[in-house]
Amino acid sequence: MERILIVDDDVDLCELVQQYLTGEGYQVEIAHDGSSGLQRAMEGDFALVVLDVMLPGMGGLDVLRTVRQKSRVPVLILTARGEDVDRIVGLEIGADDYLAKPFNPRELLARIRAILRRAEGGRPHELGRLAVGDVEMDLGAHTVRRNSDLIELTAVEFSLLERLLRAAGNVVTRETLAQEVLGRKFVAWDRSLDVHVSKIRKKLGERVAGRERIKTVRGVGYIYTTPGSGAE
Repeated sequence: MERILIVDDDVDLCELVQQYLTGEGYQVEIAHDGSSGLQRAMEGDFALVVLDVMLPGMGGLDVLRTVRQKSRVPVLILTARGEDVDRIVGLEIGADDYLAKPFNPRELLARIRAILRRAEGGRPHELGRLAVGDVEMDLGAHTVRRNSDLIELTAVEFSLLERLLRAAGNVVTRETLAQEVLGRKFVAWDRSLDVHVSKIRKKLGERVAGRERIKTVRGVGYIYTTPGSGAE
């Protein structure tokens, strides 16, 4: 039974979510403030942390920042509806995804399942190695190396990079990436993909062999460039 930590000061919401997720087969623990949530996240063996941004005492983004210094546990942040800055900052710090309040528990469950699928890595028949240029992915060990240097990626960054590498030299649409990587339909105002791609660029290097590593095709999607791909 996978263990999930909910960090939120809304007692009624936590009880509702706990009941719902328990009914779906998860073991749920709860913390109502940032400090205790951080302690539980660092000490417990959780499959995923659901973290509210607005918390008493230590804020959710500070909790996330501290967790990311030592742990790669998947984190789904909860933000107030319309608070785009919190969402973008959370993704940049290392959140795997976000969900705006108020939300339907079924939507939360869908997001959790999508994140956990990414964290588990590829299916058995897809395991192995994937190499393009100076980047090599070990799909079984869930690791990425650039010129033999280990690159730390979150689960969603790993899945996004894998999808782009498999189609290296060809454009992958935003709709495809949203569905296959984020597990949801693409909507124009959602900047999650942009933020994740930006983080991958920073970690791998913006350019390789004089070419832009991951090129944005405006209004369409992204292309991981390769020698001879024609993308500048």
